Amino acid sequence: MAELEKVGVPTVAFVAQSFEKDWQASARVFGVKELPWTTVPRPFVGLDAEDIYPLVDAAFETLVKRLTQPMAQEAAEKQTVLPAEVIAVEGEDRYAALEHMNRMFMDQGWGDGFPLWAPTRERVDTMLRGMKRAPSQTVAVLAPGKGLATVEKIAVNAVMAGCRPEHLPVLIAAVEAIGDPRFMMRNVAMSTGAHAPLMIVSGPIVDKLGINTGRCALGPGAPSEVNTVLGRAIRLIYMNLGHAYPGHMDLDTLGSPTKYSMCLGENMDASPWEPFHVEKGFEREASVVTMFTTYALSEVEDNYGTIPQAILNTTALSACNAGVKSVGYWLCGWRADPDARVQVKDKHLLIVCPVHAAVYKKAGWSKQAIRDYLYKHARMPFAQLIAKTEAAAFRKSHPHLQWLWDSPQTLIPILETPDCFEIMVAGGMGGRSTYSYGAGEPVSRLIEQ
Repeated sequence: MAELEKVGVPTVAFVAQSFEKDWQASARVFGVKELPWTTVPRPFVGLDAEDIYPLVDAAFETLVKRLTQPMAQEAAEKQTVLPAEVIAVEGEDRYAALEHMNRMFMDQGWGDGFPLWAPTRERVDTMLRGMKRAPSQTVAVLAPGKGLATVEKIAVNAVMAGCRPEHLPVLIAAVEAIGDPRFMMRNVAMSTGAHAPLMIVSGPIVDKLGINTGRCALGPGAPSEVNTVLGRAIRLIYMNLGHAYPGHMDLDTLGSPTKYSMCLGENMDASPWEPFHVEKGFEREASVVTMFTTYALSEVEDNYGTIPQAILNTTALSACNAGVKSVGYWLCGWRADPDARVQVKDKHLLIVCPVHAAVYKKAGWSKQAIRDYLYKHARMPFAQLIAKTEAAAFRKSHPHLQWLWDSPQTLIPILETPDCFEIMVAGGMGGRSTYSYGAGEPVSRLIEQ
């Protein structure tokens, strides 16, 4: 709509009451601050035509008025790199000042709900010490708010999350990854779904920083302290630099505890395969961060299987979850980010526990063999998948598959190709792998040390 208005085509949107603030914020980001809308009591989702007509009729007068009146022309706003703002917080003592700061930051929406570390000038300067990049350098322009993620502002959020200076290079690489168009940051940050960032770190830096790759790698507790603060910093960066604030661009229907922090290291000692980052095209001695977007996690519990097929049959059952949007969504065709004009595939992640990895190793199974098996066995009837996708899009994007309408029980792969299944090893000794439903493609970046 913003693009149509920019070329002189009048538009008006129907916006549900709970989405008004997001509509206004999005309009500012897209360069049309006064983008017209008319308010309706609720979203049209889940309503039949006879339920929608009264809502449209009630808003019709406003719709006509806003469609016919000229819209005020706005001067284009130029983004400039500004240093982090300095705020004075007072209290009877340091503890009272810290409490006041936390209350102030929460009132402004800058926090994640947990106590924040104070990003004092001294702590931020310490975080920046030794960095080759200038504090004012922009690492990425982050959607959905098109915020300038400078080195200094990344450091501020790192301090707030409890990170140490040696963690900053990991976060800078992670910000580069989520700023890549393939990551589809705008889509996943603004969705009504519980999209959560998942950070995977692989290479020598894992041991150097003490990133947990084993038991409780996704937390909580002391063994995963580094994992926790790194994942938490990314959430704060989503909010404070990407401007994806809950209820204000982040329109998650219910939310998820996974959105607070998810970070783990690759357990290379337990892996029978080449390191994850080598698979992504990096040198073995390199340290790399890979950013995924996940909808949810599903346990793959199998303490009895002694051959790969047995464990993967259980995995395939976990993968076949029609309630997750990306399951079967390839039937709608390739998805593209409207801004970046890039085409992506939804990819899911299988986190293989060491016990299951040993079974695959003994049988000589490669990652590709696992992908091929899952692609063949993680399938659902066409009738179930098409019921949750867009039939019109399927008709347009897959004309060669229209015969499926006459064969509704034909088993269809939940993901488009075998390479949509990503695989890595992590965790402790127990027969419990984890299957993560993903959205979009993971993006990897080299960590500059």
